[in-house]
Amino acid sequence: MNKQDQLRLTSGITVLLLLALFALCAWLSTRYHFESDMTRTGRHTLSEASLQILAEAGGPLEISAYARKDSELRSLIKKFVGKFQSVKPDITLRFVNPDAVPDEVRQLGINVNGELVLRYEGRTEHVRTNSEQEFVNALQRLLRGTERWLAFLQGHGERHPGGKANHDLGEWAAQLNYRGFKYRPLNLIEAKAIPDNTSVLIIASPLVPLLPGELTIIEDFLDRGGNLLWLMDPGEHSGMDSVAEMLGISPAPGVIIDSAGQLLGIDDPTIVLTTARLYPEHPITKNFDLTVFFPKVTAITSQARKGWLIRPVLSSGNHTWLELGELQGEVGFDPALEQQGPFTLGLSLERRVKQRDDTSTDLQQRILIVGDGDFLSNTYIGNSGNMELGMRMINWLSSDDSLITIPVRTAEDTQLNMSQLLQGMFGLGFLLVLPLVFLGAGLLLWWRRKKR
Repeated sequence: MNKQDQLRLTSGITVLLLLALFALCAWLSTRYHFESDMTRTGRHTLSEASLQILAEAGGPLEISAYARKDSELRSLIKKFVGKFQSVKPDITLRFVNPDAVPDEVRQLGINVNGELVLRYEGRTEHVRTNSEQEFVNALQRLLRGTERWLAFLQGHGERHPGGKANHDLGEWAAQLNYRGFKYRPLNLIEAKAIPDNTSVLIIASPLVPLLPGELTIIEDFLDRGGNLLWLMDPGEHSGMDSVAEMLGISPAPGVIIDSAGQLLGIDDPTIVLTTARLYPEHPITKNFDLTVFFPKVTAITSQARKGWLIRPVLSSGNHTWLELGELQGEVGFDPALEQQGPFTLGLSLERRVKQRDDTSTDLQQRILIVGDGDFLSNTYIGNSGNMELGMRMINWLSSDDSLITIPVRTAEDTQLNMSQLLQGMFGLGFLLVLPLVFLGAGLLLWWRRKKR
């Protein structure tokens, strides 16, 4: 065999060996998986807090992603969930097209394309963004597993948590139950007391005045540090003036008028719209950017009370006003008699209360008062962010904000800052010097070959 044949044989064997090596590497990549985060801040790696929460989850975690048949969105979801699957292999992910199961979507309260529903040991939580913090906090709520009881005051014409009438709170209560809360109607005449395991007492627009004994039970519950959500409709105080005086709050007379709704095709001027720009700084509305519809809402005023931290939670725009007249025909603002916004639609009260059975520990008490109950009713709960706001309120009242906070890790040194002189030198080098060097090298090679 001459040298030329030996060279061809050697080249052929080399090519075959390289192809075999590539095939072997491809096969190994299907059997073994390796990832390494080379970023300076480790922004593609789960935090220590996330790893600890995942380590506590002993059972399998099922994730249903309600995403339309969009390959890009589903690919992002797979990549996001994959970070957790690499640590906890028994996490399963399945995709559901929300357009194909409208009844299921409505029952689960799915609001966002790509929303994740986490299921763990019969409990569920929703995740609406590809945020590691939101995902881990939802998992932590699932792992907590403690029963959180909500007591809905009944017996005075209040909105019923199990009712299907337009003014009732059936859909909201069903979602609360689905998110791990348990609720019960509470008639104080029958019960004679508010159960000790009540996380939040909900008073939803009573129509009939409460009896003095019932008011005493509620005041004692608040005095001991109980949490309260009070939904009061305009003009309906129901004999709870003593509770309002105890808390230092007062509903304003009249109904707030919002003329901005007409621009969106809303004919009813009593429907007040709140947007992200109008939300005061509060844990309930943190990173909340959905619009909320409040039909027939009134303003809430407050007086300072020793030991209480009072903060506004919801407010209207400065284009609103408090209407004191009849809501008939065309409604207009009368600057001589009526007040112009903005108004506080909801406010929170917080304080530390010493427990009577253990004076060494304090109890964090939280109260939330909103000047409307219709926004959580079956009629309006499906509008934009009404449901989400209702969930945030209960989560805050039941102290579910004591969840982990994962700092955002951003990429460092992603920009190259140069002076104008240096930028000019780089531009001149790439546009002129390098092409001339390549041209010169080519001409030199051509000249040398020509001389041979």
